[in-house]
Amino acid sequence: MNIIKIASMLAVLGLSFAVLATSVPEDQIDTLRLAPINVEPTPPAMQKVLNTDLKQVRNYPMQPPLIPHKIDGYQLDLKVNKCMQCHARTSTGHSQAPMVSVTHYMDRDNNFLADLSPRRYNCTQCHVTQLDAKLLVENDFVDIDKLIKADAATKK
Repeated sequence: MNIIKIASMLAVLGLSFAVLATSVPEDQIDTLRLAPINVEPTPPAMQKVLNTDLKQVRNYPMQPPLIPHKIDGYQLDLKVNKCMQCHARTSTGHSQAPMVSVTHYMDRDNNFLADLSPRRYNCTQCHVTQLDAKLLVENDFVDIDKLIKADAATKK
């Protein structure tokens, strides 16, 4: 194929996408944005972090546990992981914090390591603090235990 044919095909394809994009009415696009796209709204105030130290209920299967306390000022870099001062295997006795999962001490081939896996070193990559904020999207997740109990109740 020569360059002219390729360029004309790309132009037709681009025109097709432009027609498709303009054919969807704006009121039918589902979005969490409350202002028009060309307006930069004032962001809402930051919500407070829940600092209860109580274990939070998970909202969906396989959700990493939430952090139930403030982590402002925690050092988490290549040299120091503040989280492990309380959550490491050797620290849970005096801190009473839950130990990180044994999976955090495994490499990608499921071999156990003496120290935290480099793949699991950045805690806040998966674990987040819980905010005192209103839900933006309704959550209808039902835990498997409740589903099993409901199923058993209907069979009686």
